Amino acid sequence: MTSRYRVDYALKEHRRDEFIQFIKGLLATPFVLYAVKPAGTISDVEELMIDSEAKRRYAEIFHDLENLVENHIEMTKAGIPKISRLHQLVPSIGTFFTPLPLEKAFYIEDERRSISKRRLVAPSFNDIRLILNTAQVLRLATTFQNGKSRYLTMKGHPGGGRGHQNDDCERLQLVTFDGDITLYNDGENLQADSPLILQLISLMSKDICIGIVTAAGYLDAEKYYERLGGLVDAVKQSELLTDSQRENMLVVGGEANYMFRYSNEVGGFSSVDRDEWMLRDMKDWTEDDITESLDFAGKNLARLMEKLALPAQIIRKERSVGMVPLDGCHLIREQLEEVVLRIDRDMKRFEAAQKIKWCAFNGGADVWVDIGDKAYGVRILQSYLSRSKDETIGPVNTLHVGDQFASLGANDYASRTAAATAWVSSPRETYKLLKDLLDFMDDWATY
Repeated sequence: MTSRYRVDYALKEHRRDEFIQFIKGLLATPFVLYAVKPAGTISDVEELMIDSEAKRRYAEIFHDLENLVENHIEMTKAGIPKISRLHQLVPSIGTFFTPLPLEKAFYIEDERRSISKRRLVAPSFNDIRLILNTAQVLRLATTFQNGKSRYLTMKGHPGGGRGHQNDDCERLQLVTFDGDITLYNDGENLQADSPLILQLISLMSKDICIGIVTAAGYLDAEKYYERLGGLVDAVKQSELLTDSQRENMLVVGGEANYMFRYSNEVGGFSSVDRDEWMLRDMKDWTEDDITESLDFAGKNLARLMEKLALPAQIIRKERSVGMVPLDGCHLIREQLEEVVLRIDRDMKRFEAAQKIKWCAFNGGADVWVDIGDKAYGVRILQSYLSRSKDETIGPVNTLHVGDQFASLGANDYASRTAAATAWVSSPRETYKLLKDLLDFMDDWATY
């Protein structure tokens, strides 16, 4: 009963990723063709041959998918993404900012998850999600390594590097993270004993900027220290980092409403004035439209709270409004989903909300409506750092890591329009992802 219930729930439209579902469908054929035979009917040698053939067929599919992705990138650059073969097969497909070495990523994950050796459990959503993650970090790590070697060549041969400057523009320069369930467990903080801290410092030591793009919206930098204190203290004390590298740690809070940057002078986060980071189109959002939209969202949240008899309260902040359970109470998943889907529908019809950007999302225990979204949060960092470093940092140079990529009610989903992404389900997965990224950077040619 529980398994069937979970399967049915996962098949709801707003919980599906059509690209992953498409890949699952492609992999179903070799899985069925090489299904297990009755025990004792094949020899060990025959079983090895079947395993090898299944791996080859899976790898061929991922190789073909690589070509589909590259074709989609070419069509997108030409301004005609809708005529790409991939768009015809998966109409909801978005933008790929980099090619994906999917075949190589499959071989890596197959060694870890025994995908091609399984005969009763088909390639799963999580198998494919992790293959996509591995392909993305493989690609970004490779361009980082290539960019590093080109930089050394340019330094060693003055005047000879001009032809390589465009290629070097693809080097990974910014990694952004969601907070809850990505860097730390839901409702917890990033403590000093987190294994992620050493990895984040290692990235910063490679001159990669680190950005935390979180829904948590606070005016006070001290609040973000409470959430990220273990990392802040480690950055302050690390002997691996130079002073300039320490200041490559930033926070964008409330999705896209506040910015803080590590300051060597302060020894912690310091607020960045809004005029320094606000994007051009954000300046067109009027305070009246923002206020009216949040008022409307708050009234609708209160109405739904009463209608569904939810033990919750409405909390209003400067740039957000949310429905939060009362102390000692718990809102079930279906209640949260019902509320966020209704709010999303109603906000899209509200005139003032149509003039600005907002997001409604299920935070796992609560529901929030924020001004802006994660795409704006990532773009804010790209724009601000591009100006401060006097170089271009765009989607091709950026990786966003988060846990919420469902099409509705998930606030990391929007970041797909601003950066390459990796979909994790826990801080443990984030740790494994960053370990791969660092390993690939240091020794990518062996993979």
